[in-house]
Amino acid sequence: MNKEKKLYDILVVGGGVNGVGIALDAAGRGLSVTLCEMNDLASATSSNSSKLIHGGLRYLEYYEFRLVKEALAERETLLRKAPHIMWPMRFILPHRPHLRPAWMIRIGLFLYDNLAKRVTLKGSRSVKFDSKSPLVQGITKGFEYSDGWVDDARLVLLNAVAAKEKGASIRTRTKCVSAKRRGPIWEVQLLDTLTNSSETVHARSLVNAAGPWVTNLFDDALDRKSPKKIRLIKGSHIIVPKIHDKEQAYILQNEDNRIVFVVPYEGEFSLIGTTDIEHFGDPSKAEISEQEIEYIISVSNDHFKTKIERSDIVHAYSGVRPLLDDESESPDAVTRDYTFEIEKNIGEAPLLSIFGGKITTYRKLSEAAVDKLSSYFPSCGKAWTAKAVLPGGNFDTPQNLLAEFKTKISWLPDLMAKRFVRTYGTLTYKILENSNSLDDLGANFGMNFYQREIEYLIENEWALTVDDIIWRRTKMGLILTSTQISAIRDFIEHYLNQSIKKSQIA
Repeated sequence: MNKEKKLYDILVVGGGVNGVGIALDAAGRGLSVTLCEMNDLASATSSNSSKLIHGGLRYLEYYEFRLVKEALAERETLLRKAPHIMWPMRFILPHRPHLRPAWMIRIGLFLYDNLAKRVTLKGSRSVKFDSKSPLVQGITKGFEYSDGWVDDARLVLLNAVAAKEKGASIRTRTKCVSAKRRGPIWEVQLLDTLTNSSETVHARSLVNAAGPWVTNLFDDALDRKSPKKIRLIKGSHIIVPKIHDKEQAYILQNEDNRIVFVVPYEGEFSLIGTTDIEHFGDPSKAEISEQEIEYIISVSNDHFKTKIERSDIVHAYSGVRPLLDDESESPDAVTRDYTFEIEKNIGEAPLLSIFGGKITTYRKLSEAAVDKLSSYFPSCGKAWTAKAVLPGGNFDTPQNLLAEFKTKISWLPDLMAKRFVRTYGTLTYKILENSNSLDDLGANFGMNFYQREIEYLIENEWALTVDDIIWRRTKMGLILTSTQISAIRDFIEHYLNQSIKKSQIA
């Protein structure tokens, strides 16, 4: 069934962090925007990262000075934009003299401290480890420096929510089937993968932000050869019960010159990764291999007194990073920088394609992308996102917001209040609107995960499946039992069926 044709200034293909970032930036400049994502928002690379806002200390070894400088500067900007889902974190780098000499690390950290202005983040320092250290006895000294942590999937979701508030149309489970130029206009066929219904929309410009599928879009929908190549690099992580009680993360050097992060995660866990392995085939089918599991466990056990084994793994995931092919021999040496390719023949609708990138620089990338398209739109406003707060982030500190919750929502259990602070921020008031007790929140599916919260995620954040809710909108999948998850799945199915019936009656 073909619906009425529509015209937009920009149509963005891809619901990862770059796609939603561009949609938000453009909508905030007064442009009409629609975004299509063939699956759920943040369902691929953008929810399967190491969850760090960082400059990339190891990228200095590959002389990526421009990228590192830009990423270092962005850390401060992002931490101001979303204090509920991002916060500063100190990292400890144990010194392994046979891998990298101390003078080399000191030079790297000096550059890391000074390539960009620091406001909230502390500088680096040398540290010594005593018998109370969680590290094995042979590691006696190291270094400490600052970076940041981010809930990567919620970063995507909040950008999408903000874009919608600015007037953008966000279409999940909607695939771009074909895109053809009709002079100054793109004619695009979209397929709703849930209803199998098609829609033709028109746009004055097209943005290919399909991430790992950026070249596939050229082959399938645009029917032409991609102007650049990408390399798909798989990064895998494991989550285990926390292996130390320190608040810092650790960055571990390995014999193969790679590094592995051990990051405090969701209170009771440690997130350990990543790997760098070339991936071939469908990016959505990427899974952690036994070799990767053994690799991550081995690196961790080489450094920490607390040993882990395969049976300790609570959860594991893999993400495929679409990196610009710079013909590097080793996957870990492939550049994390990004580039744009724009087709802008006179009289023809422009096509902007994004190759590469990293989550820390998504906002700068989005701003630069809209800047490139702005010449086609005389009414386009100026860049604005650097000082704009993402939904739920309009508070000073998490500690003060938690104290506010204890006063204004005194009936909220402490652990639930803390989770709401770092998941929703001030959006908590919207979720709990007209509620005066836990009884008002409906069914409790376990671990204080209530019906009202699930309904909010379905109604406001495009959630449709249990995985959407327990892994991307929240991380409740780490602590819920299989029976509780099954009950949530049944509730979602019932809720969506009831919503469909109501819409049909209306």
